[in-house]
Parts: sequence; C-alpha cells; structure tokens
Amino acid sequence: MKLISEEISNAEMLVEEANGKKNYKIKGVFLQSDIKNRNGRIYESDILTKEVDRYSKEFIDKKRAFGELGHPDGPTVNLERVSHMITSLTPDGKNFIGEAKIMDTPMGKIVKNIMDEDGTLGISSRGMGSIKQNKNGIMEVQKDFMLATAGDIVADPSAPDAFVKGVMEGVDWIYDVASSSWEVANTFDEIEEEIKQTAKVSTAELEIKAAALFEKFVRSLSK
Repeated sequence: MKLISEEISNAEMLVEEANGKKNYKIKGVFLQSDIKNRNGRIYESDILTKEVDRYSKEFIDKKRAFGELGHPDGPTVNLERVSHMITSLTPDGKNFIGEAKIMDTPMGKIVKNIMDEDGTLGISSRGMGSIKQNKNGIMEVQKDFMLATAGDIVADPSAPDAFVKGVMEGVDWIYDVASSSWEVANTFDEIEEEIKQTAKVSTAELEIKAAALFEKFVRSLSK
C-alpha cells in the first residue's frame, strides 16, 4: 500500500471568544470525490463515503481524530506533533467539509500564533491505499483506502517540504499486526533476502547471521 496525501490550498480560520477565552478552529473542504485532484488522482464517491463513515465512527465519535502540523513522513499519527482534533466531517455534494479544534499542545500553539498573525494555512489528508490507472490514464484510488487522518495542517502545499511527501509516497507500506503499526515494506524485503543468503554459509556463521537478523528485525519494529 502507498502513503497518499491530498492537499487543499486554503482553509477558513475561525477564532471565537467566550468568557474571555479564545477558541481556535479550522474549517474547509478536507476531502473530495469523483473529481481529478491537483495530484492527478480520483476517489470514487462510494469508496470515500464508506471510509469517511468508518473514520467518523472509529475516530471522530471517540474524540481521537487527531492531525499534525506539517508534512509527516509516514501513516502513523505522532502524538508529539499533534496540533488539532477533527470534530466533524460532513458530506456536501462531492466534498466533505471538515472542522477541527486547535489544541493547546506545542504544535497547536504554533498554529494559534499563525492564526493570530492572520497567516494562511491549508489542509492535507493522509491515508493508505493502492492506486491503479484507469483506461483514461487517471490514477484511481482503490477500495482498500484507509484514512490515517482526515487533515494535517500545512503552511503551503507547493512549498519545498512537500518533497518529503513525494518521497514517502513512493515507499511501500505494510501493516504489522504484532505491533499494530505501519512499517516500511522494504525493511522486511531486505531481511527476507538476507535470510535466503544464509544457506550459503557455515553453521557457525549461520548462528551469528541469525542473531544479527533478529536484532535488525527488532530494531525495525521500534522505528
């Protein structure tokens, strides 16, 4: 599966004040279906609607639909970089309008400061799935698509740090049930290849190689 990120240029910044306290929110189009986006990809309405329903029940309703500040390099939401919590995701034609509450975390405080200075921010969804080219040459996201987060907050979708996104989208990922996390598939491919090579060594060397491979595997799970 591939890491898939889609970016919306701008989002609406909302600052509401009640009882002397400011509440910061961000609102806008988080997801779009049945239209080729700026990355040349298209999501069928049925696929996206089904995944939004799952995401809403498992994450938004349980108040654990978090997003990060910036372009993360993988599918896992890193709690130390969380800046906001997505509170709603509502269908509007072919779009899904999202709203998020900016949290009082270190990254959330950065977002609040940017908003106080009238800065412009964008939204970038992040998910995992496979992609196939249809007969018209358009890349279609397949039925296995899963949202990691409906929206990260980004400064400028066309900025150089989008390079990180492009690199990570070229990496294959697999879900490791034992650790309940996404892992880079290349690591497992490398280990598998090295295991095949052990048939060519002596018993003593094999024991040393086996120990080294096990240590490498354990390190890959902790990344």
